[in-house]
Amino acid sequence: MKLRSKLTNHLLLTLFSLLMLYPVIWWVGASLKKTEELSLPTLWPKTPLWENYSNGWHYSSDYTFAHFFGNTLLMEVGNVFGGVLTAAVVAYGFGRLNFKLRGFWFSILLLTMMLPGQVTVVPQYILFNSFGFVDSYVPLVLPHFFGGGAFFIFLLVQFIRGIPRDLDMAAKIDGASVYGIFAWIVFPLIKPALVTVAIFTFIWSWDDFFSQVLYLSSVDKFTVGLALRGFIDQFEIQWGQLLAMSLLSVVPSALIFLFAQKHFVEGIATTGLKG
Repeated sequence: MKLRSKLTNHLLLTLFSLLMLYPVIWWVGASLKKTEELSLPTLWPKTPLWENYSNGWHYSSDYTFAHFFGNTLLMEVGNVFGGVLTAAVVAYGFGRLNFKLRGFWFSILLLTMMLPGQVTVVPQYILFNSFGFVDSYVPLVLPHFFGGGAFFIFLLVQFIRGIPRDLDMAAKIDGASVYGIFAWIVFPLIKPALVTVAIFTFIWSWDDFFSQVLYLSSVDKFTVGLALRGFIDQFEIQWGQLLAMSLLSVVPSALIFLFAQKHFVEGIATTGLKG
């Protein structure tokens, strides 16, 4: 009975896995098809067009997709570094330090999570435009250096509150300052949560097409998302090349999640148990 139950479970899991993977399998096959073959009910073309990848990679006579990947990765370095570092600092203040109106300001922080992002679009654009930051990466990177987002701060606060305060007292006895406690005690212990914040920051900012199309207009500064949008602006859309490059565009996010999955799951699970 146990063997039959295991076989049944594995069979069901395999079927559901194939069902979930079907769109990805179709995506891979469609990236190798001609435009007129996309409407055919086949997963794989008879004659795969591998040149869809090479032709799509050579975006134009001036730029290749390597240029757009470089732009996006450069932006992501600032986003992840700023988001993780500042979110950890702010969360440490709320989770460990005692100051006036701490509960009030933490409530205000949580209220900002309920504020739709569309409400702040116009004021932010006017502000960045007045400083001459439009058509640069500053509006896309700078906000991550101011806390990294209320959700990330809340997540880290919950994690920090689960760290025994006895460690702080022991460090104080040894002469550690508030900054020393953060650098040598708290920061290393919240590594799983920091990895979670880094992954979320990377994926969300990588996929943030709205902000990118709002602030960037020069082709040499285009991100991967904007470059993909350029295929649709052509007189004759090359769907095979578009699907090929869009498939490559998800590879960095997939690899990061694959290699950091252990820390990601640990960060989510342990944070949910804290508080």
